[in-house]
Amino acid sequence: MKVSAAKENILKKIRQALSNQVPVPFPLSEGNESVYHIPKQELAVTFAEKFSSLMGRFSYCLDETELAEQLKDLFAAKKISNVYCREKELKSLLQTKGIELNATDVKSCQASITGCEKLIARTGSIVMSSAQQSGRTVSVYAPIHICIAYADQLVADIKDALLDIKNKYPQMPSLVTLATGPSRTADIEKTLIVGVHGPKEVFCFLVER
Repeated sequence: MKVSAAKENILKKIRQALSNQVPVPFPLSEGNESVYHIPKQELAVTFAEKFSSLMGRFSYCLDETELAEQLKDLFAAKKISNVYCREKELKSLLQTKGIELNATDVKSCQASITGCEKLIARTGSIVMSSAQQSGRTVSVYAPIHICIAYADQLVADIKDALLDIKNKYPQMPSLVTLATGPSRTADIEKTLIVGVHGPKEVFCFLVER
């Protein structure tokens, strides 16, 4: 295949550029330090503020007994009677505390309950993965998603969450997702619509242990 003179000239310049290393003009910009600064306040406070600002509903619980009380109050206020949970340990805990989980599948439930991998303080995100018993669907299909997390699952930034997940499993899960508040889109005439591609409401209960 014949190469034109112009194309050959361009390729020659590329080869020359690759063979001669050029010093980085701003060497300090290549550091390993994050450009984001986490506030000096507690991670729980940072997460709560960010999560709430993104239309999430945050609740703090001193223990699992208070968690159960707050869930019962939420179900009564929202008139929720059909709740789905797939995670065995979480399901057992809630049933022990008197929480009824009547839904047999996620398609017919009013609300779903899941755990999470991590909570990211800087972005107010809930981190979930396909390695959880809830899988890919439980947090997405229900109109209301309720996440139950513990204080020791809080991390400062995304890289901390990914590193912890990598160390937790022998193989990185096939899906790691960040849920940052309820589903929302502005694709239609630039009007913000909530709940189009996922839950309309997201609740996060942070429990001390």
